[in-house]
Amino acid sequence: MVDVTANAREVMSDSAGVLPRGGRLPASGDGRSAETWKGHIVRELKHRDLSQHTMFQDLIRFYTQLLEKTSLTKGLLSSSIRRPRAAGSAPLSSLLQQRSQLKKTAGELAYQVVELQQQIKIKEGVLEEQHTRLLEEQRRLSGASDTRLELRARVELVQMQNATLKEKYDNLLKEQRVAETKLREEKVRGEHLLADMMKWKKQAAARMNSRNERRSRFLSAPHTPVHQSAGGTPAGRAMWSQTEIFLSFRAREAHLAPVARSKVNLDSSSSAPSSRSASPKNEKQDEATERRHTRLVRSASATSPRILTSIKELFDRKRRGHSVCSLEENLVSPVRICVSARVPARALQVLDAHEQDINAVRFSSSSDLLATGGTDKVIKLWEVRAGLLTHRGTLDGSTEGITCIEFDPMGFRILAASYNKSAMLWQLGDSVPKVTLTGHSRKVTAARFSSVLHQVVTGSGDGTIRLWDLQRAACVRAVNVAKYCSDLVCSENCIISGHYDCQIRVWDSRAASCVQMLPAQGKVTSLDLSSDHLQLLSCCRDDCLQLFDLRRWSSERVSFRADGFKCGSDSTKAVISPDGCYLAAGSADGAVYIWNVSTGKLETRLPDKHSSSISAVSWSLSGEYFVSVDKSKRAVLWSDI
Repeated sequence: MVDVTANAREVMSDSAGVLPRGGRLPASGDGRSAETWKGHIVRELKHRDLSQHTMFQDLIRFYTQLLEKTSLTKGLLSSSIRRPRAAGSAPLSSLLQQRSQLKKTAGELAYQVVELQQQIKIKEGVLEEQHTRLLEEQRRLSGASDTRLELRARVELVQMQNATLKEKYDNLLKEQRVAETKLREEKVRGEHLLADMMKWKKQAAARMNSRNERRSRFLSAPHTPVHQSAGGTPAGRAMWSQTEIFLSFRAREAHLAPVARSKVNLDSSSSAPSSRSASPKNEKQDEATERRHTRLVRSASATSPRILTSIKELFDRKRRGHSVCSLEENLVSPVRICVSARVPARALQVLDAHEQDINAVRFSSSSDLLATGGTDKVIKLWEVRAGLLTHRGTLDGSTEGITCIEFDPMGFRILAASYNKSAMLWQLGDSVPKVTLTGHSRKVTAARFSSVLHQVVTGSGDGTIRLWDLQRAACVRAVNVAKYCSDLVCSENCIISGHYDCQIRVWDSRAASCVQMLPAQGKVTSLDLSSDHLQLLSCCRDDCLQLFDLRRWSSERVSFRADGFKCGSDSTKAVISPDGCYLAAGSADGAVYIWNVSTGKLETRLPDKHSSSISAVSWSLSGEYFVSVDKSKRAVLWSDI
């Protein structure tokens, strides 16, 4: 209906040239001419409609849809309904104007149709691309689902394997604990057997020496049968026989007196085999003779060494019955001297040694074992070999963090101070502490072996210094300083302690009295003695290291500073090299600073290996290695090779 109306208007405009002059239609009276004109228009419209319908079918369809969606379509439809009623009175000019307007609108709509077609094609391309991507993502999703199922199966398998391994680990751990208990029992049993064997050996040696000496003295003693010069009567012979026996007894006692005063080697039985190997028959005869004359030659002077030995063994047994010290700890420590210490130049190994902050580090006297302790409540032992640190074992037993570590001179024991107000002593082969020293009311900041055997000294934040006897595991002396003790060192018959009141105190360990006070420039964070015990190093919070000469016992000191060096905490540790030529300390910027003692200047600075403040450093007694630890769980092994 709409298409026919538009075409009719175009035909009417094209047929305007056949109208009479003036542009008006014939009068209504001429009805025949009017019918001819209308019929001509209808025929032309039908012809045009037939010729162009197939050509513009798609365009007409889109055009019709657009017209239906616009308000113009409603206006055209309403005008098409009203126009037949007023067709006779509508002027031709309005039709022409409408025709031009319709052409213009048709052109715009046609342009919009073309644009919309292009947009539709673009959208179809985008839709196809998205469809392709959707298919690809679906394929990837299906592959990911398969992988997820496979990984889930692997996770379940690994969990089952982990459960099996954990069960085996628990069983092995139980077996290890049982084995360690048995090993500990066997060690104790071995020590008892060794002590019993030594005792029996000493007793056997004493008996053998006494028997051999009595036999030799008896055989070599001059005696003359008195009864030969007496009368031959039985009474006379009996009387002289008794006299001979008495004189023989006195003579042998006089000969055995020097032997009783001489020293006898109880540990060596070399004399016994020689006397035995001479002749078995002689040995049997000697034993028989000894049994016959035992009552004659036994005297107090001859048996006095055995009595002294028994008394000594009795006291040794009584003393060791309540002691926490083993036989090896009674040995005299060897003297180790470092001729020249190496100045560290490069890092050999960097590792995260603990799970939390590291507070203390110390080399053993043999320089092949390193101990580190930190806030994670354990002490870890590291074997130093070929420039590498290898984990050897872990010492448990502390309920809080470790503040200080010390090896005994022989390297058999490890002493540590802790935040749990106690100090603990480990045997090197045991993972649990052998003894725990309790009595401080605040954390223990320092624990050192004393110069006296089986004694240790501890300092605490409660302002007290305590002297402990390891044989009784008890405190034998306590000194109340009333000032926070940050560190201490032990020399012969004296204890040197550093405090937060900027004072270094020297104590006489025999009288428990302060004999001298050395003023410091700030809070004392650490103290260290040189290997010869002639120099004392202090590190203070004023970012300065001070070296004292203990031979003078005066307040004179040499100060060491450096640009960039800053003491990182109240417990920063500084050390003296084993040859006494260098000083070393860690800074808050993560660098190690080393000074030359003879020149007083900075020797070297080792940066870039620590990411936080360095808490402690240690120099091996051999002078070959140097270790630094920090607050970020890291330990660095240094050397010059």
